[in-house]
Amino acid sequence: MITSKIMPDVANSDVANYARKLQWVGMEKISAPIVIENNGKAIPAVAKADLYVSLDQEAVKGIHMSRLHLLLNNQLANTTINFDTIDALLKAMVESQQGISNSAKINLTFDLLLEKPSLLSNEQGYQSYPITVAAENNRGVTTVKTTLEIPYSSTCPCSASLSRQLLSEALDSEFYSNTINKEQLLQWIQSKQGSIATPHSQRSYATITMQYSNGYFPDLPSLVFQLEEAIGTPVQTAVKRQDEQEFARLNAENLMFCEDAARRFKNLLEHQTNITDYWFKVEHQESLHAHNAVVIDQKYTD
Repeated sequence: MITSKIMPDVANSDVANYARKLQWVGMEKISAPIVIENNGKAIPAVAKADLYVSLDQEAVKGIHMSRLHLLLNNQLANTTINFDTIDALLKAMVESQQGISNSAKINLTFDLLLEKPSLLSNEQGYQSYPITVAAENNRGVTTVKTTLEIPYSSTCPCSASLSRQLLSEALDSEFYSNTINKEQLLQWIQSKQGSIATPHSQRSYATITMQYSNGYFPDLPSLVFQLEEAIGTPVQTAVKRQDEQEFARLNAENLMFCEDAARRFKNLLEHQTNITDYWFKVEHQESLHAHNAVVIDQKYTD
């Protein structure tokens, strides 16, 4: 005869040795499938979720962790990530603790895989963007932040200027007469002799954290493409020679120090009405130096 047995629950039956509130208690790096919406299409992603609740009852020994995990599985797994789904999960996390918690927060870290066209050749490729969605419900009010990383190419304006000077000097030396034969000039420029100097470029990154107004959640793919458009030289996926040449042209059109890149991102962020706060870091991983050039900035409030 099988009879049900009462299993001990130390978290409920015991009391804490030292009665103190704890700000956040929970679990980290729980795997969960999620869905990102992109113009009506669903983009699946695999997230690592960190789940926490506050422990506000001083004498309670511990929270009910398994309830948080089950809520993640039941309410967010295979579900489109937006403000409503995140808000509902956070409130359910607080309620699941039966009065011992007033607040909850969740971090979702995942790679957003987007299909991108080439610049000219109509080829397609895929690029992944690291994303973190951080949301917190404090006594019923939910705030949402996202952090994402945008890679791009940056060509140094100083290096470009110095390269142009060397080219000018070489032209003056090669074509010393007062008149220049256009055909000879074009042949020289396209020959190896025409490669006098090239400006140095570097792989660059912008890491941007944005906080949103209550009830708002960004269209993440659109946000990525807006940031790439603002910088002008995002890294490419599948390319042919015409795409590579176009990329070189874009770099020449968008010469920038890290300060220039930072101001481009800042200008875009300042014009987003649903962004209430932001922080970002721009990093140009120098090819000239063994160190990197960096800008760190945030929203200023008077």
